[in-house]
Formats: sequence, structure tokens, C-alpha cells
Amino acid sequence: MKKLAIYLSIIIVLFAGLYVVNQQSDKAKNSQYATNVYGIAPDKLNPETVKQLDDPNYQNIILPAELNKKLDAKEDFFIYYFASTCSHCKRTTPVLYPLTKELNLDVKQFNLEEFKDGWGKYKIESTPTLIYYKAGKEVDRMVGGIAETGQPGYNADSYKQFFEKNKAK
Repeated sequence: MKKLAIYLSIIIVLFAGLYVVNQQSDKAKNSQYATNVYGIAPDKLNPETVKQLDDPNYQNIILPAELNKKLDAKEDFFIYYFASTCSHCKRTTPVLYPLTKELNLDVKQFNLEEFKDGWGKYKIESTPTLIYYKAGKEVDRMVGGIAETGQPGYNADSYKQFFEKNKAK
């Protein structure tokens, strides 16, 4: 009888230990989710978005509620609509974001791969799309990305001209 009590005590202690370890693991995971720019668990994000979480060119993400707030407040701002799965965006962003820093501009990024209702809501037909809003209304737009050799598209100077033209407004 004493042996049975000892075995049961050991089993209870082991289960309690597993419970505590599992709770600590969940707590660590939840704090990690809160620190990514989307505030969404990585396993709920597109794998291409997960790859961009630590990329310095994809750290100025704006969430739908924040974007709507800026539009409702009739603010002036630039926004870059992209999709984490878009090959044109992957080629354009590393050129565009250093340029925004050089020009001292705060250009927010909206990931249409994660927030698919943005396509219709913000009238986006393809990515990348760069839009300038004045008083919460769209006044200028660039559709398309950095050109591949022999293909239509833009270069860094095209984006610089777009920013300078609209920054002066």
C-alpha cells in the first residue's frame, strides 16, 4: 500500500511539473506574438510574411484600424500597399525604404496578404501601389514596382520624384 501511495505521489508531481512547464511555454509564445508588428501569432500569418518579420525594410506596418483612423482624421500621409507574396514588392521595398529614410519620410506599409479586405476598400488593383493622401483623400498614386531589365516599371528616381512632388503639396 505504501508503494502505491509513493508511485501515485510521483505521478502527481510529474504531471504538475509538466503543467507548469507548459504554462511557461505558452506565456513565452504569447509575449512573442505581441512583439511582432502585426500583433498576430506567427502561425496565423502567411509564411512569406513571417520571413519579413525581422527584415528592417518591413517594420513600418500600419494595421487597418490605424489606417482608417488616419483617413477619418483627414491626415496627409504616404502609404505603401504591398503583399508579402508579391515578387515585385520584394524587389521594390529594399529600394523604396532606404529612400524614405534619406528623404526623412514616414511611409506606412499595408500588407494586403494579411488584410485582404484592403484590396477593395482602398481600391488597390495590383501591388506594389504607393498612394499619397491629403486631408484623408487620395490625390496621387504610383502603381507598379522597380523595373526588371527590359520590363516596364520604375526606378529609384521615379519614386524620389513622386515623394518630392507630393511632400511639397
